[in-house]
Amino acid sequence: MTDTTTRRNGAGAGAAGQGIEALKLVPKATAKQSARDFKSDQEVRWCPGCGDYAVLAAVQGFMPELGLARENIVFVSGIGCSSRFPYYMNTYGMHSIHGRAPAIATGLAASRPDLSVWVITGDGDSLSIGGNHLIHALRRNVNLKILLFNNRIYGLTKGQYSPTSEVGKITKSTPMGSLDYPFNPLSLALGSEASFVARSVDSDRQHLTSVLRQAAAHRGTALVEIYQNCNIFNDGAFEAVKDRQLAQEAVIRLEHGRQIRFGADGSKGVVRDAITGDLTVVPVTPENESQILVHDAHNPSPTTAFALTRLADPTTLHQTPIGVFRDVDRPVYDTLMNDQLDAAVQQQGKGDLAALLTGNDTWTVAG
Repeated sequence: MTDTTTRRNGAGAGAAGQGIEALKLVPKATAKQSARDFKSDQEVRWCPGCGDYAVLAAVQGFMPELGLARENIVFVSGIGCSSRFPYYMNTYGMHSIHGRAPAIATGLAASRPDLSVWVITGDGDSLSIGGNHLIHALRRNVNLKILLFNNRIYGLTKGQYSPTSEVGKITKSTPMGSLDYPFNPLSLALGSEASFVARSVDSDRQHLTSVLRQAAAHRGTALVEIYQNCNIFNDGAFEAVKDRQLAQEAVIRLEHGRQIRFGADGSKGVVRDAITGDLTVVPVTPENESQILVHDAHNPSPTTAFALTRLADPTTLHQTPIGVFRDVDRPVYDTLMNDQLDAAVQQQGKGDLAALLTGNDTWTVAG
């Protein structure tokens, strides 16, 4: 038995500041849950040492915080190593087709507001064959959460370059080096009008859980890019942000309402160039300390968030921001659609499907 609330959220309701209580339509669990409750009976089958294990453990450990009945949580995946994820979650789930997980999840979220819908995808699945579905889910602002595992390689098919592989990447499919310039997933998301955009790292359990918590609280589409190591075909791709000593100088931890500083004792900071408007990193001094940007994840304009996504060097990952880049209120597609359906019923009564299909533009052709 579950306790179901019947209040419908208004468009855009329940984003920043409202926490998990934003999920008002989803039935609550009646008993206290633990990570064990979200572990399925399936053997986890990834390569030993794969970063997917860490992400799975973080998600299973976080799920009890939602306080939702397991039968009202759904994980939808596409194709790839990460897309085995639904098998290992003791919830409902669907291992769908290549690149189409956002499309399937859109239909599910729009028709079933009582469900908490999560999409699991990889850089190849979501940004190659699935690129069209991803950008339109973000544009529509459907109420679902997308976890994009980015290992910058095709792992399941054994090591070909992916849409996020750096220029010059030598792989089985690019023996002389990749000629393609990589996608920046977060820049792409912001260009698609995404209302929530974040990045974390597979091995940073505390940070990843914090980002998942904020994504779950967001009403609308939340995209979380997760740097995930493929130790078989692209090992060490994220060493700069995973190694404790290197990360101190390479990682910029974004926190809403705080200055954007990093390095030993916050010795470096991000400022806006007065001439170009671009963001740059400078040593912090008494003279320029007041000019260091304060991060505003709730800024209606995506301009600064977009500029932050461009800071990292695509090859070395030096100066890589992680955390929530953007978290803003925007009308939610599911809510708008259901409101429109309610209005139509009130104005016209229940529809006649046969009359709709025949309409005024059909005729019978004599045999």
